[in-house]
Amino acid sequence: MSGRVRLGAVGAGWWATSNHFPIFAAREDVDLVGVCGIGPELEAVREQFGFGMATTDYDELLDQDLDAVVISTPHDLHHPQAVAAIDRGLHVLVEKPVTLHADQGWDLADRVRERGVHFLAPYGWNYKPFIVEAKRLVAAGHLGEIQHVLCHMASPTRGLFAGDTNHIRSLWDSKTSGPEPSTWQSPARGGGYAHGQVTHSSALLFWLSELRASSVMAKVSTGGAAVDLFDAAVITFDGGALGSLSGAATLPDGNPYQVDIRIFGTEGVLLLDTERERVSLHRYDGTRWDLDIEPGAGAYECIVPPNRFIDLIAGASTENNSDAVVAARSVELIDAMLRSAADGGVETTVHGETSVNQKEKTA
Repeated sequence: MSGRVRLGAVGAGWWATSNHFPIFAAREDVDLVGVCGIGPELEAVREQFGFGMATTDYDELLDQDLDAVVISTPHDLHHPQAVAAIDRGLHVLVEKPVTLHADQGWDLADRVRERGVHFLAPYGWNYKPFIVEAKRLVAAGHLGEIQHVLCHMASPTRGLFAGDTNHIRSLWDSKTSGPEPSTWQSPARGGGYAHGQVTHSSALLFWLSELRASSVMAKVSTGGAAVDLFDAAVITFDGGALGSLSGAATLPDGNPYQVDIRIFGTEGVLLLDTERERVSLHRYDGTRWDLDIEPGAGAYECIVPPNRFIDLIAGASTENNSDAVVAARSVELIDAMLRSAADGGVETTVHGETSVNQKEKTA
């Protein structure tokens, strides 16, 4: 497209005001047309970032002359809001997890394909340069056929899921509000470590490997909280590969986030570690790649994804490392994990009939 991207925002809470809005407001090719939110700080948000209008009515926002919408509301609201935007032909950035239920995740993927719009879920690690290089190595076929994976994540987020949510503002501060406990600590709204953090590690795994889970056996532990703080799962993927997944919310504050992914194939092994900044791919024929990574490069940030969203719309980029298919694969796995855990850890089917979009993706 030519000209400036006319952007609307749905959700004006902690994450939107601490991360997304400053990025969009700093771009000369973005017009912040309107913001939709709730609470007494909405007008202050409008003034701070220069939105043209503010409203509590989502339909009123969508009635504006928009090209795209960024959705940063509580997890359980994402699907209907994204559907309304996509059906109007708008490009959408939807916070992760993009939905809480597998059928809704694939519904979004199908709608995106049918309308031909851009859809991006802002998974920051998927855009790190050293991780992009890891993806390039995997895509070149150096692993052969994938047979086994390990996917581990741990983070200093006990307060977010089981205490004072404002403790995390030392990392991502907002002048207006902190994280809402009702979003992060309510099981009904998708609170807990699986939806809040395993969404990151699983989406990274699915983007790197292009695997799709077919069944899972999972257990979770709350550690006395209202939601899961610890997650463990054994996964079978389409094609027969096996995997193990773990998650823990209780690293001490100040410790670096841990994301450790290991992929074992018929021709080699990939080791990826964000905490110690390591990417190694070693083939059984003796060929090795050990990337030189700057210390600190693995720390989480979400700067590239919002910028990439605008670049995709403007035609300045064609690379989307966290599209609707990647997001849906993460959603359906976490959905099945939590269903398995609720049933005592029984093996649970991840997906049934494949969506039209997925058939085309895997054909």
